[in-house]
Amino acid sequence: LRDRRKNIITAAIDVPNEQLSAGPRGYRVQVVDYDSSTNKMYVALDAAKYGSVDDPADPFARTPSAKLLTDPRFHAQNTYAIAMRTLAQFERALGRRVSWSFGGHQLKIAPHAFAEANAYYSAGEEALLFGYFGEDELVFTSLSHDIVAHETTHALVDGLRPRYMEPSSPDQAAFHEGFADVVALLSVFSIPEVVSYAIDSAIGLPNTPTMRLADLTLESLKHGILLGLGEQFGEAFSGVHGAALRRSVTLKPAKDILNREEFQESHRRGEVLVAAMLHAFLAVYRARLVTLGRDMKNRLPPKRVAEEGADIADRMLTMAIRALDYMPPTDIEFGDYLSALLTSDLEIRPDDSRYRVREHLRAAFKSFGIRPTSKYQEGRWEPPLLAVPPGARGRTAELNYRFVHREAMQRDRDEIFRFLWDNRGVLGLCEEAYTEVGSVLPCLRVDQDGFTLRETVADYVQILTVRADELGSITIPNSSQRIVKPAGLPDWRQVRLLGGGALIFDEFGTLNYHIRNAVLNPARQTRRLRYLFNAGYFDGDNAPARGFAELHMKGMQPELPSMTRERTPWQ
Repeated sequence: LRDRRKNIITAAIDVPNEQLSAGPRGYRVQVVDYDSSTNKMYVALDAAKYGSVDDPADPFARTPSAKLLTDPRFHAQNTYAIAMRTLAQFERALGRRVSWSFGGHQLKIAPHAFAEANAYYSAGEEALLFGYFGEDELVFTSLSHDIVAHETTHALVDGLRPRYMEPSSPDQAAFHEGFADVVALLSVFSIPEVVSYAIDSAIGLPNTPTMRLADLTLESLKHGILLGLGEQFGEAFSGVHGAALRRSVTLKPAKDILNREEFQESHRRGEVLVAAMLHAFLAVYRARLVTLGRDMKNRLPPKRVAEEGADIADRMLTMAIRALDYMPPTDIEFGDYLSALLTSDLEIRPDDSRYRVREHLRAAFKSFGIRPTSKYQEGRWEPPLLAVPPGARGRTAELNYRFVHREAMQRDRDEIFRFLWDNRGVLGLCEEAYTEVGSVLPCLRVDQDGFTLRETVADYVQILTVRADELGSITIPNSSQRIVKPAGLPDWRQVRLLGGGALIFDEFGTLNYHIRNAVLNPARQTRRLRYLFNAGYFDGDNAPARGFAELHMKGMQPELPSMTRERTPWQ
């Protein structure tokens, strides 16, 4: 970021301590600085410059900020540090190690991958690839905290919820981009130096010893913290990422916004999710400022205001990430994410009186026409036996744990499958569908006040493949509704119905939540098939979802060139 005088604003961030090799190369992230456009491999900084585990060092701590822009070795360190910080934030929020989707242990990062106005995550390459572009002055996407955190989030979500890139609902297509923006922005806002800059922008009085509370209105905070930073990010990176940020910030709440034609496109739709989260952040922040200690003239010290903003951003970032465990593994909608936010936060933080985050989240999402999927107790997910309609086949007063070993259910996929099979009627599973348990992960979640929560998170998917003309004849248990074939879809076309659920067990092996999208949910499946048909999915051979490179190129500004060559080689 640059301030009004175009000075570069820098901040030191904490990352997990480890003994680095040249690159830098660590146990989860390896920087490989190869430029495919110029066929150049940049020489890595000597590993000794990073110090040791007992005495770590930042080799660029005293480097003039202007030189950081042109030093490729700093670009390498910057991408490593932000990627590791983002990984640490995910692991802290989820209470466990988080694996990459490709099975390997180390994610590769190329800070100068190509001369192109793009940056993306590639599962096939097991890498984050950052481009650079410009004519008179080169612009490096690897220098943007926002972009690096955004792409790292794509890699992490792909490991946690691999089916979120499959063709499904319009909300699922938008979620990856919107959620990555939410994580990136809240990650930036959790840095006190950035919030201090934004506060100065909000009130227009830099370096003042106190500021009037009256100046910190919702509009001033929105302009200074959100729009100001959005413009900073977009000033150079408008073709890669910044334009979406500026649009998200300026979106006005409207309950019909998701029904408008322009918001059927995945990037634009994702901006609605970002706008709802950031409006909630602003509402929490403003409400908290009102409760802080003030002097006789109703003024506040800027440092205290900035610290509070960073704390709220950090809490909401943790909350946003933790909600992933409380979401169905496939066919998601924005309402699912809101219910997941409310439930996951309630589990570890029953008393929300200090910030009232859940209250502000419900209000912000509602203003954009997004309501919790669950109708139970203010939008939280219901207990497992309430999630199945009364009279469901095999329904009993309680779940059957007789034939499973609860200790093994903390880690064993086959043990979880046995539990599902024994309770398939109670849990409302479709016996005819192919069923597979995806992962079983024990978690130890720790709140900021030291409260701990032990859980085991498992997920499963169900797949039912039928001909299009068979859709209307599928019997839906305890319902007269049927799945409706999209008008115009050929009868012979093969259709794959997806469903699945997340299972949240407590430390004693008792199921607390069964969060699912049933494979035989007629309303959801009808909406999903209609969306896929209108999007042209059935026109081809049911090709897999587009890669992140294509998604990001689609979101670029058309006026930017896709490729620029170096005028002067740089070292």
